[in-house]
Amino acid sequence: MKLPRDCSGRDLAKRLERLGYVTTRQTGGHLRLTTQQGGEHHITIPAHDALRVGTLAAILEMVAEHFRIERAALVEQLFGRR
Repeated sequence: MKLPRDCSGRDLAKRLERLGYVTTRQTGGHLRLTTQQGGEHHITIPAHDALRVGTLAAILEMVAEHFRIERAALVEQLFGRR
């Protein structure tokens, strides 16, 4: 599945709440999210209007690795059919 080109950092944070992530702090233009599901895991995402595709791909890869699922399945779960 193709990654969305218009996903903002805040939108991604909201979508990651479905997986148990919560925003634990914001420093400047970055959000720090933490989940306790599957063990403690932290990720930092930029709170930009539109994330670069490579940045989005890297974040999703880290989340998929933490939950031990394929990145394509994670994209489908978070963004559905586009």
